[in-house]
Amino acid sequence: MTRIFKKLLADRGLDDNFLHPKYENLFDPFLMLDIAKAVDRIEQARDGGEKVIIYGDYDADGVTASTVCRSALEYFGCKDIEVMLPDRFRDGYGLNMPVIPEIVQREAKLVITVDCGSGSGDVISALRERGIDVIVTDHHEIPSVPKDALAVINPHRKGEKYGKNMAGVGVAFTLARALNMRKNGGACDGQEKWLLDLVALGTICDSMILREENRIMTYYGMLVLTKTRRRGLQELAKVAKCKLDQISTHAIGFQLGPRINAAGRMKSANIALDLMTTESRAEATRLALELDALNTERKTAQDKAVKEVADQLDDAPVIIAHGKWHEGIVGIVAGRLSEIYRRPAFALTQLEDGTYKGSGRSFGDFSLAEALHEGLAGTLLTGGGHAGACGLSFASDKMDEFKEKIVNYYLSLDLKDQERYLRVKSDVELKDLSELTVELYDEICSLEPFGVGNEEPVFEFIGIVEGKRILKEKHLSLTISDGENEIRMMSFYASDEQFKVETGDNVKVQFTLSKNEWGGKVSIEGMINSLEVINKI
Repeated sequence: MTRIFKKLLADRGLDDNFLHPKYENLFDPFLMLDIAKAVDRIEQARDGGEKVIIYGDYDADGVTASTVCRSALEYFGCKDIEVMLPDRFRDGYGLNMPVIPEIVQREAKLVITVDCGSGSGDVISALRERGIDVIVTDHHEIPSVPKDALAVINPHRKGEKYGKNMAGVGVAFTLARALNMRKNGGACDGQEKWLLDLVALGTICDSMILREENRIMTYYGMLVLTKTRRRGLQELAKVAKCKLDQISTHAIGFQLGPRINAAGRMKSANIALDLMTTESRAEATRLALELDALNTERKTAQDKAVKEVADQLDDAPVIIAHGKWHEGIVGIVAGRLSEIYRRPAFALTQLEDGTYKGSGRSFGDFSLAEALHEGLAGTLLTGGGHAGACGLSFASDKMDEFKEKIVNYYLSLDLKDQERYLRVKSDVELKDLSELTVELYDEICSLEPFGVGNEEPVFEFIGIVEGKRILKEKHLSLTISDGENEIRMMSFYASDEQFKVETGDNVKVQFTLSKNEWGGKVSIEGMINSLEVINKI
C-alpha cells in the first residue's frame, strides 16, 4: 500500500469494512416503519388480482425507483401493474390533485408512490375517499405523516432508526428486499441484487451521501452495472461513449445521468422509463438515441441561456436572471450561474400567461427555503425547496418586487465570506510528482463509488508549466513539471482565467487523478479543479 493511500485512509477514518463492504450487512428491511404493513397490502393486491399503480417522479431517481418497484412487484407475483410518471410541465412534481381522475379511470385499488408522496396528504385523503389505498415510499423531508396513507416508508420519519441518507431508489429497493423475503420464507434469494444497477444510478444521480447503506448498495450496484442485463443501459452507454466494464461515478454523473434526466427535462420521463424496461435491442437503440438527442438539445438551450445572462448581470449579491427559456432547463441554468459567478442564483422563464416560473440554487449560509418563507412573503404564487435548491413562481407584475425583496433579505443576513464554502479542500499536498503512480491510481479507484461523503481525493501541487495546448477552442492541456518529473493535466471547458496561463508560469494546481492508455502505454494524468498563477518566471 502506498504512503499516500495509507494517509488518505487514516485521514478519512476508513477501514477494510469500507473498502470491501459486505452485502449481508444491509439492515433488515422490516426494521423500517410501516414496511410490514406495505408488504401485507401488496400481498393482498397480488392475491386479489388488483390493479396497482406505481406513481413516480420525472428525474433519474424517480425513473430508477419506479423501475425497481415494478420489477419487485412482478417478481412477487403481481400481474396488473402500471407506472405513472408526472409531466414536469403539466403536472409538476409529486402526487397532485389533477392525477386523481386518471387513477380512478384506470380502476386502481392500490397506489404506491416512489420518490414522492410525503407532502401529498390531501391527495392521499381524496384517493382514500374513492376506495384507493396509498403506500408512500419516499426520501424527502416529511413534516407530518399523511394521516390517510396505509403505509409511509420514509427514512426521515420521526422515530425511524433506519439510515436517513437513502435516495428514493434506495427506499424502493428496501421494499423490494422485504417483498423478496416474504416470498422466500424470510430470506432473500439473491434475485433482488440484479436491481442494484438501478440503485447505483439513482443514488449517485441524486447526490446522496455515499456512506453506510448507500456505500453498500452503490458498491455492489456498480459491479452489477458492469454486467447489467438491461438492454437500454447497454445501448445508452454506447451512445454516451462510456464503457460499462469500466464504469465510474464520473461516467454516471456526467454521461449516463444527464441523458436519463434529459427525458423529463425536455419531453417526457416515460422515454427513460421505457429505456429501463425494454427487452428489444432495436427499441433500446432507438430510445438511447432519442435521449442523446434530447440531452444535446438541453445542453444547447442551457448554454444559450447562460450566455444571455451575461448581459443581465449587475453587482447584486444574488443573481436574478430571466428569459424565454425552456422550462426544463431553469434548474441547471441556476446551478451553472451559481457555479460560474459564485453567488446564489435564480433562473426564471416567462410562461405564455406571463407568469414567471423558475428555480434557485444556493450555497453556504443563504438558505433558499428560509428566503422563500421569510423574505418573499406575499410575493409568490408557489414556492418550496430546501437550503440549496428551490422552485417558485410569481405573477408577471411582481418581478421588481421579487428582486428587491430577495436582495434586501440577503443583505439583512450580513453574511461573511461565503466563497469559503466553494473552496475545494485538498486531501494531499505534494512536494513533487514522483508518487503519482499507476499503483496509487488503482488504490484510489478502490474507494469508488465517489460522491457526497466520499469525495474523490484532491491533490495540490506547485510547479512549472512546461507546455500548453488549447483543444477545440474550449479545453486546456498543460504539462506541469517539478524539475524532474512531468504530468499532463487537463481542464475541460476551461475558464477564461485558466486560458491565460502561459508556459513558464509557476502555478498552484488542484487536481484529481486519471489514467490514460494509448498505444500500449499507460500514464497518469491530472484533471484540473483549480489553477492559480503564483508568479511569472
